[in-house]
Amino acid sequence: MTDADRDLVIRAQDGDRAAFEQLVRRHADGVYAVALRLANDRHEAEEITQEAFLRAWRGLCDFHGDSQFFTWLYRIAINEARRRTQRHPSPGVPASLNEHHIDPPDPGPGPQRRAEHRELRNALQAAIGALDPDYRAPLILRDVEGLSTTQAAEILGLGEAAFKSRLHRARLAVRAAIADHLPSDETT
Repeated sequence: MTDADRDLVIRAQDGDRAAFEQLVRRHADGVYAVALRLANDRHEAEEITQEAFLRAWRGLCDFHGDSQFFTWLYRIAINEARRRTQRHPSPGVPASLNEHHIDPPDPGPGPQRRAEHRELRNALQAAIGALDPDYRAPLILRDVEGLSTTQAAEILGLGEAAFKSRLHRARLAVRAAIADHLPSDETT
């Protein structure tokens, strides 16, 4: 855990609401990004994020610093997303993978190539959205959010071998789902 998080957690555990608010500001964007990709709905992601921070505040006394604060918090958010998904499956369009990442414009490709990229991106988003949450979460944490295998496995409460297995299966499922959108030399 970073020194800044550690100090804020200790202060928040002592009842300092301002310290907890700083933790919220530090981690809200990341929690929201993961919730959005799991829920595929902005409103639902906001609800998940809010509930995750409420649960974190209520359970802060149970956090002993055995893991990083953000991994503990992400686990709360992912569990909340799972609860909500089980209660009310979302048939909506998956949230954009690029929502929180701004890519510079590419002056090279023409309209045909841009249309192909858009089709591929839509197919990729649909494939990820169609994954069972137990497989979607590892893919999002590792490949979209860029967390290490160790961090992502810890967030999900899995051993690294089990995490890698789920990630591999998720990647295979996504690759199979988008195979028609890739040139033949990229599918092997």
